[in-house]
Amino acid sequence: MRAVIQRVSRASVTIKNTIKSEIGHGLLVLVGIEESDNASDIEWLCNKIVQLRIFNDSNEVMNLSVKETGGSILAISQFTLHAKTRKGNRPSYIRAAPPDVAIPLYNDFVRVLSGVLGKEIGTGEFGAMMQIELVNDGPVTIIIDTKEKE
Repeated sequence: MRAVIQRVSRASVTIKNTIKSEIGHGLLVLVGIEESDNASDIEWLCNKIVQLRIFNDSNEVMNLSVKETGGSILAISQFTLHAKTRKGNRPSYIRAAPPDVAIPLYNDFVRVLSGVLGKEIGTGEFGAMMQIELVNDGPVTIIIDTKEKE
């Protein structure tokens, strides 16, 4: 699994001109799923996301997690995070899991992430054309790949 995590002041996802989910202070998480991903990748990534100390404490030092600040999370599935651009100009998405594999893993990711955070998270809609709006706070953007956890 690959995730792009952005600390946001606010974020929302719109599908067919209707806001599906929106959050205030928290994290926008774009997650790409590979066919080789499994439950241990989900567990590790969800714990890492919720425990990332990327929010400022009273001394303006990034020392607090989203959970400690009471922030929210908006998680969006994004297969393009696995784009390969080495050859030519048209990206290849061969490493991205097909929907029959990715949808259950994404749903498990959302369920586990909500559990670790201790509250429901916002989501998009798998496979839908979505418009994501965000105000990146900092800016702070972190990329995590479960294949690089060791």
